[in-house]
Amino acid sequence: MAAVGEDEGSMGPVEAAGSSVEAVFREERGRLLAALVRRFGDLDLAEEVASEAIEAALVHWPAGGVPSKPGAWLLTTARRKAVDRLRRDRAYAARLAVLQVEADRAAPAPPADTAADTGGELPDERLQLFFTCAHPALPAEDRIALTLRCLAGLTTPEVARALLLPPATMAKRIVRAKKKIREARIPFRVPGADELPDRLPGVLQVIYSIYTEGYAASSGPGLLRVDVAEEAIRLARILRRLLPGEREVAGLLGLMLLTHARRAARIGPGGELVLLGDQDRALWDRPMIEEGQALVVTALTGGSPGPYGVQAAIAALHDEAPGWPATDWPQIVALYDVLLALAPSPVVALNRAVAVAMRDGPEAGLALLDELAGEQRLRGYHPYALARADLLRRLGRRREAAAAYREALATAGTEPERAHLRRRLRSCE
Repeated sequence: MAAVGEDEGSMGPVEAAGSSVEAVFREERGRLLAALVRRFGDLDLAEEVASEAIEAALVHWPAGGVPSKPGAWLLTTARRKAVDRLRRDRAYAARLAVLQVEADRAAPAPPADTAADTGGELPDERLQLFFTCAHPALPAEDRIALTLRCLAGLTTPEVARALLLPPATMAKRIVRAKKKIREARIPFRVPGADELPDRLPGVLQVIYSIYTEGYAASSGPGLLRVDVAEEAIRLARILRRLLPGEREVAGLLGLMLLTHARRAARIGPGGELVLLGDQDRALWDRPMIEEGQALVVTALTGGSPGPYGVQAAIAALHDEAPGWPATDWPQIVALYDVLLALAPSPVVALNRAVAVAMRDGPEAGLALLDELAGEQRLRGYHPYALARADLLRRLGRRREAAAAYREALATAGTEPERAHLRRRLRSCE
């Protein structure tokens, strides 16, 4: 926000104002929305008047200049528009009043003029919005959609593109989530200290799910969707600022940075998938790796580690290694053992089996994969079939490897993954 309201250089007043509005909307929309929801208790109303306030800024700022406190200007404008709307619709205002009384019983209301009481700065109540959007009463897919809509500031069509769904389907999903918040009386508040350990993992899972879809798209023509992945990182940075003492928040941010640092090496010149063992490590983002490594230290210091901290430590070992064979596989296997104890799942067991294959040889890894053959969650999960195929190929069992590559090819989601599997399959045939 430092650039907002400062000298815009050679840009004209209209261009400067437009640039400033875009910067404010990008950086402050979540704050604005959170402050309005806290004041009026209705997400739909908050979104509508926030958008109207932005439109008003586009009209007034080119002529009068960008205000010194643009966030507070937007909040004041939006609140006036909300009050006008409620005066026109008395029945709607009465319903909101009931909701607000209930919310104030759960958590004390802020002063009537919050912006004035914070020195004219827009208050940061996004933490409440994080927990509202990721409330366990909402279906998992609705939590992701609502977080992208409200905290990332994406439009409904943009959320639909991010999650590879038709805009009409996404619009229905967002409407459903808002209706659930309203009808279930989901409170707009930060959970108490006794609730936070149970609620925070849900918020972190939403952010990580967004990142995963961006870094390894579930379907489509491309493997990477950098804009989606970087939006998840931005959300994690916001959450880290709001909860600086939570080590798992540091772990999640570190994990995403250490993984995202490899993005430039994951795709070859022709758009083909490049596996971690074959990547040009000179293309990795070293400053991002260093930032992620520092976060790993924070995540693992001061008590028992959490799942994201352990995953970040595994990612750090990969990033620190000079090459694939020189990776510290014994330490990675040991970390997967810890992760299996913290968050047991077939996917974690699959990743551990691959690490064991690197430490002890393909036969040892294949034996562990075969033990997972009956796991329901791994059926149709193409990385499992791919891992088996690669180990069978290394053992010279080409016919079995080809069958496993065909199985993986049938369920792979993106074209770069399918092209990679077709090349491997040809090598076995």
